[in-house]
Amino acid sequence: MIEIGSLRALAAIEQHGSVIAASEIMGFSPSAVSQQIKKLEKQTGFAVLERRGRGVLLTERGLTLAAYGRRILSELEELESTLLSDPARPSGHLKVVAFSTACRGLVGPLLGRLASSGADLDVSVLAEDPREAVARVANGEADLGVVHNWNSVPLVIPEHMTLEWLCEDIADLLVHGSHPLAGRGHVEPADLVDERWISTPHGAICNEALLRIFADLGRVPDIKVYDPDFATHISLVEQGAVVALVPRLGRPALPPGVIPVPLVNPVQVRQVGMVYRRTMTASPAIQHVSGLLRQINGRAEP
Repeated sequence: MIEIGSLRALAAIEQHGSVIAASEIMGFSPSAVSQQIKKLEKQTGFAVLERRGRGVLLTERGLTLAAYGRRILSELEELESTLLSDPARPSGHLKVVAFSTACRGLVGPLLGRLASSGADLDVSVLAEDPREAVARVANGEADLGVVHNWNSVPLVIPEHMTLEWLCEDIADLLVHGSHPLAGRGHVEPADLVDERWISTPHGAICNEALLRIFADLGRVPDIKVYDPDFATHISLVEQGAVVALVPRLGRPALPPGVIPVPLVNPVQVRQVGMVYRRTMTASPAIQHVSGLLRQINGRAEP
């Protein structure tokens, strides 16, 4: 009989491209994953992997078996998350992945409320950019993701996942109090082409959103500093070194010398939502945590 652990190992290798990558995701040693594959080949009577250079590829039969395995694992996940769970008392371990400002503005309050909610949930949190968060939830590395979708940079969600929007998060231009734009009621992209910027790193969604502000002007923003932490952005604006585009969600009280100025035409806004696999829709843990997130955001069900 084919063992679930062997199917899980094969599916992980297909998703992540190598035995080593699969072992890191599964939390086992590469040799343990290799043993699962050897056991699977012995049970089925055919090879599921073939060597290609320094890596491995799934054979034709291996690909077919991995596809069956994914369906079986999805049904098993649905069974474990519903019929084997107590709806009245969510329990177990839940892995949450969220972008940094959501960790401060949504997930932090979530953890505070969990303790008094009656649930026996052990929640761990990882901060990731939304694209990585979606990939982790899609691959089963995390159970729930808190993500954002800039109006100028759409976020792609796989079909086997559910996306529920929570709120809109507007980003303001932050400038030093002595900056010529500090007294303006609002600014437009054309007002900002000669500014010195701080940005999130290359490839991050917030970096792409900043670049697209200037796309219609045929310009590229003069980015002097790249840093993933918006707290650093605020600090450098306070020192008068740069300007920054910082969303309001999870933003701390600004220092007296930092002035927010609305940016229009277009307004920079991102939708914030949560994602999870469809097989987890009826999970008491997912339902409980998503309900708390709606309450924190002021969208509690009547």
